Parts: sequence; C-alpha cells; structure tokens
Amino acid sequence: MLKTANIEELQNKKISKLLWQYALPAIVGTMVNALYNIIDRIYIGHGPNLGDHAIGGLGIVLPIMNLTAAVGMLVGAGSASRISICLGRGDKETAEKIIGNSFLLTILLTGTLVTGLFMFLDPILMRIGATEETFPYAKEFLLYYLPGNIFLTMCFNFNSMMRASGYPTKAMYTMLIGVIANIIIAPIFIFWLEWGIKGAAIATIISMFIGLCFVMYHFMNKNSMLRLRKKNIGLNPKIVWAIASIGMSPFFIQIAASIVVFFINHNLKTYGGNIAIEAYAIANTLVMIIIMIMVGLTQGMQPIVGYNYGAKRIERVKETLFYTIKVGVVVGCVGLVIGMLLPDLVVKPFNPSAPLAAETAKALRIVTIMLPLVGYQIVVTNFFQCIGMAGKSIFLSLTRQFLLLLPALFILPKIFGIDGVWYSLPTADFLATVLTAILFIWQVKSFKKMEASDRL
Repeated sequence: MLKTANIEELQNKKISKLLWQYALPAIVGTMVNALYNIIDRIYIGHGPNLGDHAIGGLGIVLPIMNLTAAVGMLVGAGSASRISICLGRGDKETAEKIIGNSFLLTILLTGTLVTGLFMFLDPILMRIGATEETFPYAKEFLLYYLPGNIFLTMCFNFNSMMRASGYPTKAMYTMLIGVIANIIIAPIFIFWLEWGIKGAAIATIISMFIGLCFVMYHFMNKNSMLRLRKKNIGLNPKIVWAIASIGMSPFFIQIAASIVVFFINHNLKTYGGNIAIEAYAIANTLVMIIIMIMVGLTQGMQPIVGYNYGAKRIERVKETLFYTIKVGVVVGCVGLVIGMLLPDLVVKPFNPSAPLAAETAKALRIVTIMLPLVGYQIVVTNFFQCIGMAGKSIFLSLTRQFLLLLPALFILPKIFGIDGVWYSLPTADFLATVLTAILFIWQVKSFKKMEASDRL
C-alpha cells in the first residue's frame, strides 16, 4: 500500500473535512468551462454594438461547448476514477500508465471532434436553434474558440488526475489561473481593441493555454507522486477500455445534455422566438452554476469513495455518500431561493433589455423549482460511477434526458405554450429523482450485505 501523507488522509481523515478538501478544488475545476462562457456573456452584454442577440449567440454555442467538454469528461473522469482505485490497491505503475494513455487519447478524440464540427458548423448552428439575428455571433465565436479547445480539454483531464493523485488544492489553483486570466484579458480584447465576440473567444483560448501550462508542469515535475512519462504515452487497449468504461457515464451525460439543449432551443424558437432563447441563455447561467457545484461535489467525493471502495472500507464509502447527498441538497436549496426570490442577482450583470429581463425572471422561477432534488439525483448518479458501476450511472442520466425530458418537451408546450417548455425541465427532474431513489435504496442494501460478509 502506498504510504504518502495524501493517501493516509483518504484512509483516516474525517469525512466532512476530507470532502471539502477535495470538493472545493473540484468545484472550481468543473465550473471553469461554465465560467469562461459566463464571463464572456457578461462582458458581451456590456460590449459596444452587441447586446441581447450577442448574448443569445453565446447561449446557442453552449451545447457545442458541452459537446467538446464531453471528451474531457470521458477521458478525465474515467482516468481519475481508475487512478484512485489503483492507488487504493497500491498500484502506482498502472496509475502512471493511465496518465500516459490519457494524454494521447485526449489529443486524438478532441482533434477528431473539432474537425467534424468545423466541417458542418453552419448546419449544426441552425439545427441547435440559431436565428438570423444570433447566427453571426455564434459562428464568429466558434471559429476562434474551437481550434483552442484542446487546451481546455487537456487542462480539465489532467486537473482531474491531479486531484485523484492527492493534490486537490494545487488542482484548484491551476484551474483558477485560467479563469482569472480570462477576467483580465477578455475586457482588453472586447472593449479596448473592440474585437467584440471574436475578442471574447481569443481571450478564452489564451486563458485556457495559460492554465494548461501550469497543469502540465506538475506532471513533468520529478517531485510529483505520479508523472507523465514518455514511455507510457500510447494506447493500450486494456487501459483505454478501463478509462472509457467509467468515463462513458459523464460522457453520455454531457452528450445527452447537448442533444436536449438542441430540443429546448428549438422549442423556445418555435413558441417564444429570440427573446425566449436569450432568456434561456441568461436563466441557464444560474442552473449551470448550481449543477457545476453539485458535479464538483461528486468529483471531490470520487477519490475518497474510489480509494476506500478499492480498499474495501465500505463504512467510509457510505459515510462519504450520505454526507455528500446532504451538501448537494443544500446547494440545490440555495439555487431555489436565488431563482425564486432574487432573480435580479442573475439578470442584471448581463445588462439585458427590459422585456428580456422580465422573461428571464419568469423562466428562473420555473426552472429552479426542483434544484434541491437535482442535488440528490446528481450525487447518487455519479456515486455509481465512482465505484465502477458506470452502467447504472449512464442509465439514470440517459433516462432523465431522453425518456423523461424529451417527452415532456414534446407534450407540455403543445398545452401551455412557452411556459410548457420551461415546466418540462422540473417535471423531468422530479421523475428522474424518483427512479434514482429506487436504485439508491437497492445499493444501500447491497452494502449492508457486503459489510456483513466482511465481518464473518
């Protein structure tokens, strides 16, 4: 068994302190992609000769940004989970092989995806809800953003592996560096150079690259517990499958989210026009932040659960799960209160017109209703991924997106118009939570059997 200070903490430190030690950096990491988009939207809302349609254009590109982030989830989350399990078993050599395979796999997958997006960019944008007014802004942003996406994907992946190998605080700082750089650089390009939405994209790419440099320095440093070694860079089929079998869960979650946003934007365009799409771009900011915090909690949970599950410490696994559920529900309650009672906190930073502000506030009060239940749902769904049961995690995620949300998007707008589009989101969340609870109860019973067997 590996005996470093960081690994000893995973074995013995108090769960509540340990979760926050790992979760805070993870929350920063998961929010980075969202924060880049949010920062750009806020600056664009105040930019010269831009306004509501430019905000709508950035909202339109979000499904594509989620799609590229899915590659990061596939490789990064899968690698981090496998590394935690390997460290729990004391297998450092395999953990470093996973790092090397992840490096090449990220380059190949991201390059393939970005090339495909460039080939069909115009029809994709129109399909996901771009209008005559928002299309130019969405296309201009992506023309500059997509080539540099490899920096964000690589940074996300290696940041996840840095957390899993016992460096959560360092992982947080490396991700914050990129966000802070974007906050500084973006206004220079947007306002001073007057590059508009092109400036937002270029600033984002530069910031991503700065963050990546700090992450890669860690894995090149001889003092790091796990290193990226030239001999391990390659594609070993067994290791690639080990990564993908766990990473498929968050990958499909992101893919499903991108597909569903396409249907949401299509319905918003049909029943509400530009103002509805632009309202969703702003309202979704709060929901996105809350969900990213929840996902960050689960990623902070991942090394604790993965290590102790690998070491067969089931009691600590259960304690971590139940504590994370409590925190996830509280985070959801905070989102609910903001959406219901303080919508101006979300709306005003984007400097929208009065009609857009009113539509956004109405949307916020609807789409945040079920956020406390979403906290429970996300924690339990990702818990299955943490213990290697990716099939259950994928099943729960895809059921929410496809079997519950898509039918709601088809039925409710026909009855309630634009309000039906908004109400379809909390409806699907409620039904998905019921299904998640059923599988959760079954798993808890399974743990009790495992504990009883270990005591014999």
